[in-house]
Amino acid sequence: MPRNNSQLGYGLAIAGASMFAWLGPLSRWANADGMEQLAFVAWRAGVGALILAVVVALRLRTRAAPHPPRREVAILAVATLVALVLNLAIFGAFARVPIAIALLAFYTYPAMVATVAIVSGNEPASPTTLGALVLALAGMASVVAGGFDPSAGNDIDLIGVALGLVAAAGQTTFVTISRRGYPGIPADQAMTVILGGTFVGCVVIALLTAQGGQLTVPFGRPNLLAILLVTGSIGAAIPSLFFLTAIRLIGGMRTGILMLLEPVVAVPLAAILLHESIRPIQLLGAIGVLGAALVLRRSAAGDRDDRSAADDEPLSVGLSGGP
Repeated sequence: MPRNNSQLGYGLAIAGASMFAWLGPLSRWANADGMEQLAFVAWRAGVGALILAVVVALRLRTRAAPHPPRREVAILAVATLVALVLNLAIFGAFARVPIAIALLAFYTYPAMVATVAIVSGNEPASPTTLGALVLALAGMASVVAGGFDPSAGNDIDLIGVALGLVAAAGQTTFVTISRRGYPGIPADQAMTVILGGTFVGCVVIALLTAQGGQLTVPFGRPNLLAILLVTGSIGAAIPSLFFLTAIRLIGGMRTGILMLLEPVVAVPLAAILLHESIRPIQLLGAIGVLGAALVLRRSAAGDRDDRSAADDEPLSVGLSGGP
């Protein structure tokens, strides 16, 4: 892979992780305004899909839409279903166990992605990449676990932990099939479908479970509508597009490692915006994750020899200046 493409992939993954980190405060503010989690997931996906749909429509005015094979369309449909399941699972975990525990379960997915990639032979890992993975996972565990207060009396619900692991498995599946599953579909179009499908799925579930009234909560509440607009843009549309594009450019394993920056950014955000404390162990963990990102960044020069990160045919990343 050309070095400039790998550099773009690293940058997009880091930027996407930093934006996803805002979901904690945004969801907390939405909940304080009376919005339940299912409705929040639905609105986040719906606003994000609408934003990307506008981008796609503007781009297609000067460029013909591709006609992907049916196989790629089918794989994209599977990715959409997986995205719906993992979103419902992780927010279900948040409702049953402390957020720190849910995140510890969910962020096992980079290790799962690496295992699948190595076993399948899609992304043979170098010692540098494996070392960065171990360092990042250890740092993430310190950052997240440092925010858990056992004295608060929170019980560890096994179902909640299981939901976190289900979300991790879903994210692993999404990353794996999105790497080369639908290369003929530009990333902006693919993510529009994925977010749109998540929105429709949440609406159906809300109606079937008599929670449809929650979907109308934002109307007449300007503050809540503003939160959801920000959530749909910097918490869904933009970082999701960056995430998928990074997967296509540098592979799922390295993207997953870099996405561990999300809790590192989320902790200081929570401290500033939600007045939560930061412990020394969390700062140490943050240094570990940032160190892993630096290791990967410095290894970017070796991307030309990483055959697993290269495709025989161009990927439609859907970004200006992309292939």
